[in-house]
Amino acid sequence: MTQTILVTGASSGIGKATALLLQREGFTVFGTTRRPDAIGAQAFPMLALDVRSDASVKACFDALFSKVDHLDVLIDNAGYALTGAAEETTLAEAKAQFETNFFGAVRVVNAALPAMRAARAGKIIIIGSLAGLTAIPFGAFYSATKFALEGYAEALWHELRPFGISVTLVEPGFVRTHLGEASQVAAGPLPVYAAAEKRVLRTIGDAVSRGIAPERVAERVLGIVRSDQPRLRYRVGGDATWLPRLKHVAPWPVFAAGVRRTFGLS
Repeated sequence: MTQTILVTGASSGIGKATALLLQREGFTVFGTTRRPDAIGAQAFPMLALDVRSDASVKACFDALFSKVDHLDVLIDNAGYALTGAAEETTLAEAKAQFETNFFGAVRVVNAALPAMRAARAGKIIIIGSLAGLTAIPFGAFYSATKFALEGYAEALWHELRPFGISVTLVEPGFVRTHLGEASQVAAGPLPVYAAAEKRVLRTIGDAVSRGIAPERVAERVLGIVRSDQPRLRYRVGGDATWLPRLKHVAPWPVFAAGVRRTFGLS
């Protein structure tokens, strides 16, 4: 029986690259986007989904299960970036970031679990980030959502193991996508941060332009889908591999000094 896979946030970037690769490999793939009509025809069916809304999540899964009778793999990818100094960011902006990047992922997982538990099988693949392993200056709340996903997924791994459901985090480094261009900027800029923030965002932009292709992440996801016993964590890209290792072994002042030099904060 062909495996059915749902990929959230599949209109561009990692989500789209992953959905296209999985479809080419013969899986039954559904993608999601908030506005399917706005993106035109895709190579795979797209379902409407706003991960911030309980009603939208329910409607999406009702639509999915009207077309198929099982869900084998959920790829939880939907999210956006919010930039700005932590002090510049309002609580409303911070909460909105969590509502999409963290609680949105939780909503979708909760919607997928009843069918997976009934089947006593399934894979949940959460797209995390290097920003969930080492914080990015002027991306405090984006980093916080990715750190939160790390803890959530690790606890979920233990809870779902008895039901035959695996949980995996994919942790890419910088990826050449339009996430940065589509990022939201904190609405209350403070002049005291302006120069440093400009340097950091320029550095991030350069790193994204030199980053790995989203297809690299898609290939890792394909390997997880095909694995009988996937691990909890997979890092993708050189920066995602060596930087957390360095953070683990280096004294904090040494590691922090390197981060500050990298982002022009020395």
